[in-house]
Amino acid sequence: MKKHPFLDTTLTPNWQSMSADDVIPDIELALKQTKEKIHSIANQDKSKISYDSTLLALDNATELLHDAWNKVSHLDSVCNSPELRKSYNQMLPKVSEFFTQIYLDPNLWETVKAFSLTDEAKKLSGDHKRFLEETLQDFRESGADLLPEKKSELKKIDAELAQLTQKFSENVLDATKDWELIIDDESLLEGLPQTAKDIAQENALKKGHGTEEKPKWRFSLQAPSYVPILQYLKDDSIREKVWRAVNSVGHKEPYDNSNLIKKVLDLRQRKATILGFNNFADLILKRRMSKSGIKALKFIEDLHDRILSIFREEVKSLEDYKANKEEKQKGLLQPWEVAYWAEKRRKELYDFDEEELRPYFPIHSVIDGLFKITQKLFSITIKQRTDVEGWHEDVQYYEILEKDGRLLGAFYADWHPREEKRGGAWMNHLLTGGKHEPHLGLICGNLTQPTKDKPALLTHREVETIFHEFGHLLHHLFGDVEVKALHGTQVAWDFVELPSQIMENWCWERESLDLFARHYKTGEPIPEDLFKKVKAARNYLSGMDTMRQLSIAKMDLELHINFIKKPDQDLDQFLDQILETYIPKYKTKPPTLIRRLGHVFGDPTGYAAGYYSYKWAEVLDADAFTRFKEKGILNEEVGLDFREKILSKGNSIPADELFRAFMGRDPQLEALLKRSGLLKNIY
Repeated sequence: MKKHPFLDTTLTPNWQSMSADDVIPDIELALKQTKEKIHSIANQDKSKISYDSTLLALDNATELLHDAWNKVSHLDSVCNSPELRKSYNQMLPKVSEFFTQIYLDPNLWETVKAFSLTDEAKKLSGDHKRFLEETLQDFRESGADLLPEKKSELKKIDAELAQLTQKFSENVLDATKDWELIIDDESLLEGLPQTAKDIAQENALKKGHGTEEKPKWRFSLQAPSYVPILQYLKDDSIREKVWRAVNSVGHKEPYDNSNLIKKVLDLRQRKATILGFNNFADLILKRRMSKSGIKALKFIEDLHDRILSIFREEVKSLEDYKANKEEKQKGLLQPWEVAYWAEKRRKELYDFDEEELRPYFPIHSVIDGLFKITQKLFSITIKQRTDVEGWHEDVQYYEILEKDGRLLGAFYADWHPREEKRGGAWMNHLLTGGKHEPHLGLICGNLTQPTKDKPALLTHREVETIFHEFGHLLHHLFGDVEVKALHGTQVAWDFVELPSQIMENWCWERESLDLFARHYKTGEPIPEDLFKKVKAARNYLSGMDTMRQLSIAKMDLELHINFIKKPDQDLDQFLDQILETYIPKYKTKPPTLIRRLGHVFGDPTGYAAGYYSYKWAEVLDADAFTRFKEKGILNEEVGLDFREKILSKGNSIPADELFRAFMGRDPQLEALLKRSGLLKNIY
């Protein structure tokens, strides 16, 4: 009997048995079985209709296909190959069309509406009532009431969006893989930290460049490789070369994403129009905390106005610093000079170099400390299992258990870059159990890798990344609602980053750092004088950092609200105009990162019209963390309250009500401005 590895529903699927050849037969089978279940629900005897035969059956019907496709998509992200890409792209339109068709099936819609009018439906409460309300909105906002010709158009749009956004992601991945820089003269690496040099040398050896006796150094467009160059390397010409390479991703043939962006924006606008919305932002944000594109844009613009003077002061101070150091006339910086001179100035102002922290952040110690903190806060136990294989030898597997030994769930962790793995960091859910049933998730990153002589020694920002993604994971694994469709991270998208971003706070507190920030050789904690420098430098150039986030959010919203009104206009000119006060002025004008912004264009929806969520979630997390600061950052009572009122509830209760349940009030902006050192500009 033929096995179907992608249809494995256990917590320990056999990843090694999954091949590109299995994708098409497995997904075809899952599609067939799912279609049969949907057909049965849609065509049941209306006189016997019930919650179990409609909503519950619908919640369960797509599970097999969803979980199988999740595995395929995941492998495409971490083990990309020509064979897997071909199979994935062959099935992508079919899967996308099917999920669109669910809400456009007239018989299914009539069945759901018929149940909503029954006495049983009117008596529903709790999760069941919320699920009915959400399901009715899902159908209506997905076009269930459209005329047949409009439904047909919508299906075509969704299928095309899936293909175009997948191509966008492939272009970014391929352009990233397609570039390398080989250095054979060590003197050119002056200023580069030893860790970065060691990794580059080992990378070169793996690629057949140089020898132990005559080393060479290979650099790529993966962040752990190029970021140290821009930040530390003295050679201005090499920094320029690397900067230009990073900013060319998505710009040049055969990986130019320019036309894809316009096509995606056009399709999203057409979809919004068909569904009765002014623009895609209004469609996406109607059921999020912001409610509309204009309100989200107002939030970004308001914060921009509050910090504009600080932002300009910081830019000028950096320009002045470079001019004084080089004894030259003051003027604009080159974009490849910013990180370099910012780092030099930070070291001078605070006597602090980020590289000083690396020895205190070996990855195994960071992860152990993360586990200690979350075990204490949320009353759980985390155990590694070494008998479970992942999709790569770097992958590790863990279980999370309640104090009484009940299995809450499990997760895979894959932290280091590979050429066949997409960039960035993310969490994904692989299986969602029912209430009191275990869940399965994964966390991935592209962090500094180990060398032959040293463990993976992380930057402080990389430590924050681990804590961030683990927050998303806990949101999934702690989910405890009766309806899978309301589980975990299936919340309003501008609320989804709260559980992740609040975890970053424990990377800044002495009490929590002492649990994991230990020198990889001596085991000593971070010295007090170094810790004080870290804290003092925390808000260095905070205005510039904040404005960068706001610029991306502004760009995202403007493209989906205003650019689309005149889609034939020049994309870059439009962005230059709307970002004029969001981007520093440079001698060489940098291109926007829109052509490599996978968050917005690497998925049919993703963070499109929703990138502002990161900054909005910072408002929520800074405010919510004040409760921990008041009661103690490792206070189990507050931790369990956060778990119960936020992490466990998923979308069973509206996001604003969840926040009020935890804080006793609506969110306030002041906590974020205070934490960021920007409070003085409140008006």
